[in-house]
Amino acid sequence: MTQNTSGPKHKGFYILPNLLTTAALFAGFLGILWAMDGRFELSALAILAACIFDGLDGKIARLTNSASDFGIQFDSLSDLVSFGVCPAVTIYLWQTHNFGQVGLVVPFLFMACGALRLARFNLQTKNLPKKFFVGLPIPAAACTLAALILFSTYLPEVILVHVLPTFTLALTFVLSLLMISKVKYASFKELEMVRLHPFSSTVTAIMLFVLVASEPKLIIFIVFMTYIISGILYTYLYLPLRRPAHLREHRKEFP
Repeated sequence: MTQNTSGPKHKGFYILPNLLTTAALFAGFLGILWAMDGRFELSALAILAACIFDGLDGKIARLTNSASDFGIQFDSLSDLVSFGVCPAVTIYLWQTHNFGQVGLVVPFLFMACGALRLARFNLQTKNLPKKFFVGLPIPAAACTLAALILFSTYLPEVILVHVLPTFTLALTFVLSLLMISKVKYASFKELEMVRLHPFSSTVTAIMLFVLVASEPKLIIFIVFMTYIISGILYTYLYLPLRRPAHLREHRKEFP
């Protein structure tokens, strides 16, 4: 009689991912409260903390083989609060309230597009390639806005007053559209480079850690903005150039 090894090693492992998801949800809740108190940097840090918890819950669920349909739905609801409601409220109270109705509609659009992104992901998750996300993931969109809040401390007073509000409104709108777009973003779920070159990958990770630790507010903003731009360049520049070459190779194989 064969023993079933498809489930987790211990039933208690089921609670670990859900505890981390709850931690992410709590961070989002704290972020909303801090935004209402005008403590926007703390709210931004809460969003980044929620992103860390959100990444860990999926990793642990896969490592312990404790993923479940309940966990997937719970994770999506937590993401909507932490990466949809929290950044929308924070951005509105921080900058976009100065634009009247437009300033209200754009953060709502961000939250609504985030909900649509999560719903689409849940329906298509089994059919999508693991290497890429279709549309900007909502945690990345929320963390970009959080990084902007932290990065704003580097800006001079003139830019803070005359440029930052308009830039924040425009960035929030663009992130909203990217979440429901067909732009492809790297998922970093299949890290062949790490498996093939563990020592080099470790050194790179250490260097990145030192770099971020030296100027965290600046580097985090650069990292997320680079990720946003990378998907656009990959989808609209790299893929169109690659397709003709792929077609030529296909014709050579099948004349």
